[in-house]
Amino acid sequence: INAEYMGKESLHKKMSGRGKAGKSKTVAGGRGGEKKAAGTSRSKKAGLQFPVGRVHRYLRKGRFGKRVGQGAPVYMAAVLEYLAAEILELAGNAARDNKKHRINPRHLQLAIRNDEELNKLLSHVTIASGGVLPNIQKALLPQKSAKKSGEDVSASADF
Repeated sequence: INAEYMGKESLHKKMSGRGKAGKSKTVAGGRGGEKKAAGTSRSKKAGLQFPVGRVHRYLRKGRFGKRVGQGAPVYMAAVLEYLAAEILELAGNAARDNKKHRINPRHLQLAIRNDEELNKLLSHVTIASGGVLPNIQKALLPQKSAKKSGEDVSASADF
């Protein structure tokens, strides 16, 4: 019985553990050495940098609805990319104003709080290590006298 078993084992080749794609020899009509053209991603089709497939997966896993259309993740990825680009552009300008080459949380805070629409969108958001906008109330500033020369003349007339 062992001899028959050994004979059968020698007839069958050992598997590489990589399935059919792992074989070194290509067989005509087989899948071994054929390279398939890589599919175009939905992000590339839409001309976006943000991952449409990942946004679609998050929409499905998040259970926001029973079904998710094909256009929803594309639109959402485009909106997220636009918001990220807008914030990064303003934060980059704030970093350049402070003569820095790297954006830090302070630059993000300045960018968001100085922009009216972003400030409204992110009004309830706290940015760690962002600080606050520089602001001094007018009542706390020293008062300037408008009539310095006029006061001197009237003071001398009283005496």
